[in-house]
Amino acid sequence: MDGANQDIFRLFFVFAHQNQFIDTLIVFLATYFPYLLIVGFLAFSFSRKDRREGLFIFIEGMLAAIISRSIITESIRFFYDHPRPFAALDLSPLVHSSSNSFPSGHAAIFFAMATTLYFFDKRLGGWFFLLALINGISRVTAGVHWPLDILGGAVIGIASGFFVHKLSERSWRELEFGAKTNTPKQTESTT
Repeated sequence: MDGANQDIFRLFFVFAHQNQFIDTLIVFLATYFPYLLIVGFLAFSFSRKDRREGLFIFIEGMLAAIISRSIITESIRFFYDHPRPFAALDLSPLVHSSSNSFPSGHAAIFFAMATTLYFFDKRLGGWFFLLALINGISRVTAGVHWPLDILGGAVIGIASGFFVHKLSERSWRELEFGAKTNTPKQTESTT
């Protein structure tokens, strides 16, 4: 598996250090683009007409991101030492990153958020999955992740998002039902 992982990595890394524009684009997508993804997630969460729904989406997404990145990813990294491509192959990366390579923390976070969004808005969630994948590919191209790191982070993020959504589904239904029962009842006029 390491051979295929390395071969696929080289297919992407070949674009690094070729010209300044492409390098700048890769660095932007690998380093700064994640901030735009976070802003997009927050904008979706807090632009909802129903503030409780927006808060619920935000909490669900943050829980999924925390579980995927801070708990699962860090636990795996603690027990599994996997060097980053630039260290293993003695390459010059476009961006630097410390710690172990597997799984990708960026992929775990953004695929968790994409999964959360998908449950509330399938179209937007689908776009967020694509943007999370673009971020992952850019991190491979920048030399800081192997392709399997991105795949591992994506699986962890999707599983975390699904898990959190299933756990919170009952609470969400209760919030929806509570909101419907707390609305003022219309009185019928008798004539």
